[in-house]
Amino acid sequence: MPLRVEDTFRDALRNESGAAGRPLAGMWVCSGSPLIAELCAGSGLDWLLVDAEHSPNGLESILAQLQAVHGYPVHTLVRPPVNDTVVIKQYLDLGVQNLLVPMVNSVAEAEAAVAATRYPPQGVRGVGSALARAARWNRVPDYLARAAETVSVTVQIESSAAVEAVEDILKVDGVDAIFLGPSDLAASMGLLGQQEHPEVRAAVEHCLAAAKTAGKPAGVNAFNPATARSYLAAGAAFVLVGADVALLARGSEALAAQYIRTADGGSPASY
Repeated sequence: MPLRVEDTFRDALRNESGAAGRPLAGMWVCSGSPLIAELCAGSGLDWLLVDAEHSPNGLESILAQLQAVHGYPVHTLVRPPVNDTVVIKQYLDLGVQNLLVPMVNSVAEAEAAVAATRYPPQGVRGVGSALARAARWNRVPDYLARAAETVSVTVQIESSAAVEAVEDILKVDGVDAIFLGPSDLAASMGLLGQQEHPEVRAAVEHCLAAAKTAGKPAGVNAFNPATARSYLAAGAAFVLVGADVALLARGSEALAAQYIRTADGGSPASY
């Protein structure tokens, strides 16, 4: 059974978002449902982000979603809840090939994320390939020697400290891309809930420019279409433009507003 190096997000970014390509559009998958993940995988979007930082996803549900989307023409990233060697080891053994590591604020934290994906002596990943789906239970020839080729590492820049260190983080060998999180970045700048604030947008654009200089792709979370287009024009190579739970929330509210009236004749309040 050959290794599927072409499945990495790293290679998708190289192939699609290069000079002759286009930015990659994706969405969050937060429900924890394999059915919803499969539904989104067939949407025509380029990539999905299965989230375990702010969503009800554990090892079992992540595994089920990986199995559900397998075979669809979409790249799947998974975000662990924390930049932790043990958690990353478990995700990789499940068969996660593309990691989005949250809250990477320094070179040391970026180096730790990369080391967690490499077997010794290049890193600190624990060896359990005979037990792991990633190696197809030792059915993948030379898995231990070539495992790093099948894993991409994207780190999240989502604090003032990370923005200050972004040029050095981009230099870390094994960091394939960075991803900007404007919501947490705004909070760290004392602008909670103001991800559209000019200072926040300037910080994001600074990181996009730094990534371009470093020759590495940068992505950003932007649900506002105008903001997404602005960041794409500024050089973003990939974007997250929606979420399964948000689409369902807004769609169900629209149904309620259309068909239900409150006692005063108005529409029911949303959050």
